[in-house]
Amino acid sequence: MRKADPDIAATPTVQVIERMFTLMDILASREEPMSLKEISEKASLHPSTAHRILNDLTIGRFVDRPQPGSYRLGMRLLELGNLVKGRLNVRDAALPPMRELHKLIQQPVNLSMRQGDEIVYVERAFSERSGMQVVRAIGGRAPLHLTSVGKLFLAADDPQRIRAYATRTGLNGHTKNSITDLGVLEKELSRVRQYGTAHDNEELELGVRCMASGIYDDQNKLVAGLSISAPAGRLDEGWLAKLQDTTHAISTTLGCKSSKPN
Repeated sequence: MRKADPDIAATPTVQVIERMFTLMDILASREEPMSLKEISEKASLHPSTAHRILNDLTIGRFVDRPQPGSYRLGMRLLELGNLVKGRLNVRDAALPPMRELHKLIQQPVNLSMRQGDEIVYVERAFSERSGMQVVRAIGGRAPLHLTSVGKLFLAADDPQRIRAYATRTGLNGHTKNSITDLGVLEKELSRVRQYGTAHDNEELELGVRCMASGIYDDQNKLVAGLSISAPAGRLDEGWLAKLQDTTHAISTTLGCKSSKPN
């Protein structure tokens, strides 16, 4: 029978998380792999407790085990770090041009990125004078097929991925204008590819329309989208050229070399 570990019994979740961070900090202090004995001593933990936590971190690829009994930080941390860095770079590059665009049109300008089957709003340029009452909060999410930026990302997917998205989500709608039929969505995405821009015609929220243009990185990959939101009767198609100029400038800052990214 396995002997109970006194350090593990009734350990609060927060304490376990704190121990995980402690172990990762210890591994970060050394370039070469460390032994379980050394790690547990530095963390002041029972070896079996340290082993159990390190094993969980190894499963998640946050920690690597190059040899039995030795550990080092894993590649998953590098992947997450690059992801965060990429998003911060996009935000930093986008914010000044977003503010300039907002000054020109006096309507909210939103920076959004894809996360799975949703769009996440990561930045916004707006003012109280814009008269826009319905504004998605930074950190808010919305389904891809109901948003202008989301349609940009779906249009960049191949047909099989689009059908898989439709199956997973059921293409649920939020308003009477929402696209809930795969055939209609495919036609909409075809227009998005043709013109390189996308619209939301009161599909997410009644009374609100949006137009969007994509932001591309140094590999000409779509990494974000910029959208203009306005009350349905005030969205001016003349803003579209200004929006495209803005996203082109941001894409150029990110290293995109194509005048018309794919």
